[in-house]
Amino acid sequence: MTVRAYVGLGANLGDGPATLRAVAAELAALPGVQACEVSPFYRTAPFEADGPDFTNAVAALDTTLTPLALLDALQGLETRHGRERPYRNAPRTLDLDLLLHGDTVMDTPRLTLPHPRMQQRAFVLAPLHDLAPGLQLSSGSVAALLRAAADQAIERL
Repeated sequence: MTVRAYVGLGANLGDGPATLRAVAAELAALPGVQACEVSPFYRTAPFEADGPDFTNAVAALDTTLTPLALLDALQGLETRHGRERPYRNAPRTLDLDLLLHGDTVMDTPRLTLPHPRMQQRAFVLAPLHDLAPGLQLSSGSVAALLRAAADQAIERL
């Protein structure tokens, strides 16, 4: 069965826009992904972290991959792009977060869906709104949540 999944993309080391363009093509080429649409890119300051500004986007995937299989594929892409995890919220060459996987709700040590903090972060909500302006999350519409995060600096590239 094909589901719509949303993936947050971010990078703040190296050439973030180039990395996200490359990853968009790699996501589209993953086995089990039938379609991939990527939002416009945004520049944001690190959230609860230090380091250079991030380039952020969201990808909408039509996929037959299960949530954990998609997570494995995302982590493989992060590794191939040089992602290191020396400490929590360290600067990164690539950060891929599975935000939503259809209507899946799960809470395991490896994966929580929907992503537990996406509803508070403009760097997720703005590109998600570009792709799915009418999307409803458990705490409200993406549009309303984005308005509530208006105090977070974000610049469309």
